[in-house]
Amino acid sequence: MKNKRPKRKSISLTEKSNRSSRRIDNATPLEIARIMNREDERVARAVRTQLRPIAKAIALGAEALSRGGRLFYAGAGTSGRLGVLDAAECPPTFSVSPKMVQGIIAGGKRALWRSVEAAEDNLSAGARAIRRARVNDRDVVCGISASGKTPFVRGALGEAKKRGALRLLVACNPAPEIGPLADVAIQLLVGPEIIAGSTRLKAGTATKMVLNMLSTGIMIRLGKVYGNLMVDVRLSSRKLKDRAERILVTVLNCPRDRARVLLRQSKNHPKAAIVMGAKGCSRKEAERLLEEKKGILGEIL
Repeated sequence: MKNKRPKRKSISLTEKSNRSSRRIDNATPLEIARIMNREDERVARAVRTQLRPIAKAIALGAEALSRGGRLFYAGAGTSGRLGVLDAAECPPTFSVSPKMVQGIIAGGKRALWRSVEAAEDNLSAGARAIRRARVNDRDVVCGISASGKTPFVRGALGEAKKRGALRLLVACNPAPEIGPLADVAIQLLVGPEIIAGSTRLKAGTATKMVLNMLSTGIMIRLGKVYGNLMVDVRLSSRKLKDRAERILVTVLNCPRDRARVLLRQSKNHPKAAIVMGAKGCSRKEAERLLEEKKGILGEIL
């Protein structure tokens, strides 16, 4: 009886060679820029094909966080760093607790500024990170894996499933191996990278676009935005204080001096300041109205 040949492992999309860049090592700087720019044009198109799963993830995520849940991003390498970056931007932009949106990266904090590539292969570390965060059935865990098979992310999603959390997956390969662990899988088919396997390029750009949509969409649904204004901005710098004053001037159609006074009286809470100015009420009354309407400014104004 003849020995069966072992099945040849299929190469994932993110590891394949890109025909348009096979001679890029001999290209001029302008040619390099043109090749990269042409390939980057594929990114937005790939994201566009996933608008329905992205919308579903926003709706489910907002529902979970409105009940007191938290959003965790879990990834390795570039994927992990992008998750940590998105999480770090939420407190100053939307004035939420740093605990509401958190980034988990394989290899820990050291991996943020220095590559710890082997950490992505640690399945148990992913599960351990979810246990350490005390994830529960009100939370959301979003796995980020360009290949769609990162062991660290598999471990994180597997543990999140055991704990009853909502699971999302952002991947850049069709039919990702760990897709069945997710309630919603977002598949960004950007094609092979101009440098084979370098997923910090198109895959990273596509992932950043989707994470922007997820966190921003969830925060909009939670009432952190009025019109297109950042009404829950945290006044942690001169620039942000100036922005808050301009927001009040726009919404209340009042002079800058009046906006400044309202912000001071509201203890630098722009949303409360807007309610105070619009309703002519005290800070306590403004805060009561906001609590009653779950922070949705449009329902008060």
